Amino acid sequence: MIDLTTTYLGLRLKNPIVASASPLSEKVETAQKLEDAGVSAIVMYSLFEEQIIHESLELDHFLFTGTEVSPEITSFYPQTGRYTLKPDAYLETVAKLKKAVNIPVIGNLNGVSSGGWTKYARKIEEAGADALELNLYYLPVSPDLTSAALEENYVTLVKEICKSLRIPVAVKLSPYVTALPNLARRLVEAGAKGLVLFNRFYQPDIDIENLETLHSLELSTSGELRLPLRWVSILYGKVKADLALTGGVHSAEDVVKAMMAGAKVTLLASELLKHGPGRAASLLEELQAWMEAHEYASIQQMQGSMSQAKGPEPAAYERANYMKVLQSFKTFP
Repeated sequence: MIDLTTTYLGLRLKNPIVASASPLSEKVETAQKLEDAGVSAIVMYSLFEEQIIHESLELDHFLFTGTEVSPEITSFYPQTGRYTLKPDAYLETVAKLKKAVNIPVIGNLNGVSSGGWTKYARKIEEAGADALELNLYYLPVSPDLTSAALEENYVTLVKEICKSLRIPVAVKLSPYVTALPNLARRLVEAGAKGLVLFNRFYQPDIDIENLETLHSLELSTSGELRLPLRWVSILYGKVKADLALTGGVHSAEDVVKAMMAGAKVTLLASELLKHGPGRAASLLEELQAWMEAHEYASIQQMQGSMSQAKGPEPAAYERANYMKVLQSFKTFP
């Protein structure tokens, strides 16, 4: 019999399919459908720092220590939809989901500063979360802010959060880092037990007729898998943390690729949002069928087998890949 079990953040999971942070975790009924379909854990939708700031009216050295934050920044806070919910409502949802399902529930915090964030990390733990995903997202627009200062702020925040909790913490990262392996190692040294690659950003567009900024949500495609796949492969064996791959997971083949690269789990949302919670069941059936056809007895057997450390062509994950791809292009006569 095929063994689909894996471990992530010290949690033994029945398979590597985890529901990523999305509206799917907002309702108990949907969470139960995800469990019934076979997902092994659920990551809660994000509790944003802006919500906490609205609640507490504290800005506690909001990244720029020693400077004042412009009052105009409040105009960028979410004003509609689920993000008007108070943090206490988020904690209630965590507690409800823990009572309703028998799979791990992972909390999710999105922000970049300390203060109230640490407080609510503890409250999420108290609400019953089995682990916490720390979503580090800050867009540096000031030319005075250096990458070193920004990364130091990240490391300090992770250290504060990890010291205050008993549950394990995973850090969700952006791919836009100059020296990702170094930052990854520092975050693990600060206490992170897992790294989630990568945060998927939504870019604004411009309506040139009405002169407005447009905000829209586009679901991912399997084509987006290559970026996190590459970095999971590179980081495997270099950092002592569980690696989770997210962004572009839509098929059993995508899951297999993630496992071979070195991921412990795949986090997916777009595929479940598009086809419904039941898609997880067919995805697991397809995964088992693929493993049987290729004579894999377990998920552990394939994990890391095609990473940079163990794969047949380590240079493929570095500049050599760039050169080969360009050389392979054929121009028209």
